[in-house]
Amino acid sequence: MSQAPNPTDFIPLRPVEFEILLVLTGGESHGYAIIKESENRWAGATRIGTGTLYRALRRLLSAGLVRPSDRRPAPESDDQRRRYYTITPWGREVAVAEANRLAAQVETARTRALLSGANPAGGGS
Repeated sequence: MSQAPNPTDFIPLRPVEFEILLVLTGGESHGYAIIKESENRWAGATRIGTGTLYRALRRLLSAGLVRPSDRRPAPESDDQRRRYYTITPWGREVAVAEANRLAAQVETARTRALLSGANPAGGGS
């Protein structure tokens, strides 16, 4: 009998994969909307290329972290060529594990004064 997979078995995620999961935690989306939301969050400092996006989506689909969505917007506001994606419960578990991993790294960076406003470890006020 094989043991159930652990979300930590899938981390670290590639940054683009984590970004896609972050976008999809906000709701179903299609490729172009994923790119635009990511660009807005990063104020244009980072852009996901179309090819990069769809390669990452294929990996996420294959791993069961996202799936094609069955729901579509109203026909008058939809383009039938668009494919919509949604995060799976398993994808959410993996995203949580990745967020916790990254939070631990950020905390270490904070304690070592790598972030602005941080005091060196053991430093006074």
